Amino acid sequence: MAQLTIVAHIKTKADKIDLVKTELIRLIDTTRAEAGCINYDLHQDNENPAHFLFYENWASRELWQAHMENQHLKDFMAATEGAVEEFTVNEMTQIA
Repeated sequence: MAQLTIVAHIKTKADKIDLVKTELIRLIDTTRAEAGCINYDLHQDNENPAHFLFYENWASRELWQAHMENQHLKDFMAATEGAVEEFTVNEMTQIA
């Protein structure tokens, strides 16, 4: 199977930016050490600091799905409950 690219947009409440940013940064080292993680890069919008984006590449969809079930993501969801306004995930395949 082809490598899977994930583009995840996280939009926070204006008064929760620092909390969510801290919790997102906590995910990085653990996730980068997971099987199948090629890269896991966090970005913050220059004009809207409440908008974060993860650009990720995984060796397979199955390994990404295993990542999505890990405890550190459940911990993130609990720590940021009520702070995230929108969370969208796009599964992408490079075509050129």
